[in-house]
Amino acid sequence: MKRPNLIQRLIHRFIMLKPVTAFFATRTHLIDGFVLKITNGRHSLSEILGWNIVQITTIGAKTGDVHKSILIAVVDGEKIALIGSNFGRQHNPGWYYNLKKHPNCEVQLNGITRTYLARETEGEERETYWNKAVALYAGYEKYRQRASHRRIPVVLLEPLK
Repeated sequence: MKRPNLIQRLIHRFIMLKPVTAFFATRTHLIDGFVLKITNGRHSLSEILGWNIVQITTIGAKTGDVHKSILIAVVDGEKIALIGSNFGRQHNPGWYYNLKKHPNCEVQLNGITRTYLARETEGEERETYWNKAVALYAGYEKYRQRASHRRIPVVLLEPLK
């Protein structure tokens, strides 16, 4: 797992500031979505920050509609961990509830789309992936403080063969 360099860590510290997070929380997925689209899913703007960006397609828990989300991912071989921080907001993100109800999903990573099965991690496994995520982006610890009223979920996606 590649850790962020000094410049990336400095940018991360800026992004962790609450007003900056609030600004980018509603815009980052739009920018990354545009870049992913024009590069056929191979690149995103957030890559320059040292993050693996995935586009995940889920089925809505309430509506049954198809939803696409662009997320930071912890890539561990063929497995992908997703952190349900929702930028430290009050509630878990919608994709989390979608995966709880419909655990099959499609993930596009580096221009390749595969089908995965999602499950929430617990115990030591959860802590392992949480620590890997924090090593990639220390902002997750800030988000945990902001969302102290809830336990931030860590969801593991495993490829369906």
